[in-house]
Amino acid sequence: DAEGLLRIKEENQKHYRRAQRHQEKKEKIQRHNRKLGDLVEKKTYDLKTQYEHLANLRRTHILELTSVIFPIEEVKTSMRDPADVSSESDNAMTSSTVSKLAEARRTTYLSGRWVCDDHNGDTSISITGPWIILPNNGDYSAYYSWVEEKKTTQGPDMEHNNPAHTISAALCYATQLVNTLSLILDVNLPKKLCNRQVKTQQRNHEFCGENLSRHRFTRAVKKLNANILHLCFSQHVNLDLLHPLHTLRNLMYLVSPDTKNLGR
Repeated sequence: DAEGLLRIKEENQKHYRRAQRHQEKKEKIQRHNRKLGDLVEKKTYDLKTQYEHLANLRRTHILELTSVIFPIEEVKTSMRDPADVSSESDNAMTSSTVSKLAEARRTTYLSGRWVCDDHNGDTSISITGPWIILPNNGDYSAYYSWVEEKKTTQGPDMEHNNPAHTISAALCYATQLVNTLSLILDVNLPKKLCNRQVKTQQRNHEFCGENLSRHRFTRAVKKLNANILHLCFSQHVNLDLLHPLHTLRNLMYLVSPDTKNLGR
């Protein structure tokens, strides 16, 4: 029994010494993990700082791009509200008639259906200059009419102030701006729109090349609007400000200095 007790004591001492070594190794691993945690936290902070710096650079480039090359502004028109004019001419007009006139003014017949447009008749959005504007309500019927007229009329088109020309030019510049913004923001666009002439493929710009049919023109406009909305979503633009048909207005909200997340 005494020999057995001595043997057990020796084994217990061995286990105790092994437990001490394990405890030292455990503490060493914990210190190493704390160092790694501090390093990861520092690297995360540095990465966040770099992201913020990159976002500021992107924001600076975008604001410079849209102030020097592609300025987008809201152009006011002098049209008066018909409800105000009618009420001035007829003092006996009821308030319900005035409200109905105002409601009718805020609706537009577009592509076979009535759509609500609060800005209809009040403003237009210009790009690169006040003379290159797009209808605020997304109604590009002037372009369709011009294309149909060109099919039946022979000879050069001398109407440089034709709204179809401004619509085509504005959409052309908008496409160029959107493609440039996607490069600056490093955001892949869901739809591909060409904004240059490629001689090898005989492919022109979607809007500034040959006269597009109504189907091709509408399809290209939808692709452009989808790209603009995708960029707006990526930069966390307020969804209440966006409208699927307001091409340049959505783009104006995207590149506005008030967009806090621009460049993220």
